[in-house]
Amino acid sequence: MFPKRASGVALLLAAFALLHGAAYAQSVALAGMLGSKALLVVNGGAPKTVAPGETHQGVKVVSTAGDQAVVELAGKRQTLRVGDAPVSVGAGGGTGTQTGQGNKIVLTAGSGGHFMTQGQINGRAAQFLVDTGATSVSMTVADAERMGVDYKSGHRVQLSTANGVVLGWQTMLGSVRVGDVEVFNVAAVVAARDMPFILLGNSFLTRFQMSRTNDELILVKRF
Repeated sequence: MFPKRASGVALLLAAFALLHGAAYAQSVALAGMLGSKALLVVNGGAPKTVAPGETHQGVKVVSTAGDQAVVELAGKRQTLRVGDAPVSVGAGGGTGTQTGQGNKIVLTAGSGGHFMTQGQINGRAAQFLVDTGATSVSMTVADAERMGVDYKSGHRVQLSTANGVVLGWQTMLGSVRVGDVEVFNVAAVVAARDMPFILLGNSFLTRFQMSRTNDELILVKRF
């Protein structure tokens, strides 16, 4: 059985506790900036604010400026920009990892059985939580604006959530990418609420044949 849909922001936030990282970063992305602090996503884990001079899971923030941060990982310095794809350096092994093999995606579950992965929407970095109970790829207004999604030209809807009814828009994404596999023209819902992850729903998942073996979820692209 696949994990049931996480209902509400509280359960999504609880998923943060299921993740842990390796001693050295497999991948790191810059999710945002909070003043002079960088909001880092390391090995697909929970976003963490890190000030210049501080280190998080083997990633040291050297300096920050505007929407960029210079980090040092595995002995190498990299410049990260908000919204860019994750940079991969060093040894891996954290939970929630993914590999792409042309038309095949293999996801490894975290300790609670949730599947998380980094990817891209319209070429911009995204942090996904696989949700087989979600009809579409679902994201917040802030995520949509960061990734250049023209959601306001879509169909306006009212969405029922654990915290009540919120405004939303049905729209189409130009592309969704996980690993080496990219899918085009994917239906999505943009909601005026806060969520820590983008839900990777069935508008993406049904493009694949899915199977699960122990803690691995295997997606093979349909033709």
